[in-house]
Amino acid sequence: MITPDRIEKEFTLLTAAGRHDELWVRDTMGDVPLLREEALERLALGEVIARKAVYGRQLAVRSAREAGASWSQIGAALGISKQAAWEAHARWIDDQEERHRDCDYKGMDEAQVARARELAGRVEEG
Repeated sequence: MITPDRIEKEFTLLTAAGRHDELWVRDTMGDVPLLREEALERLALGEVIARKAVYGRQLAVRSAREAGASWSQIGAALGISKQAAWEAHARWIDDQEERHRDCDYKGMDEAQVARARELAGRVEEG
């Protein structure tokens, strides 16, 4: 069965987007409809792309914090409030911690979570 969890390990963000685009073009421009397995693969690839994009976004947020960016600056770069940026990052850290508990090869271990929370800090006042 095609699932995002199964194919997520096989694709980088770039290769998943390329394969998704290939199937999308065939589906929208082609004379022959996608086979059921291809249509399901396209759906699963869309989910994989979304997951990888969120993960990449949060790694970029962490890099910005490591480089000394404030939550106001990060929020502005994302087009959202500093509070929304901090809350999204905090939820991501919680999710990474949970993933590691569920399956130790994914997510962040306790030390990594502690470091991520320390780096995230709190939203500055003002």
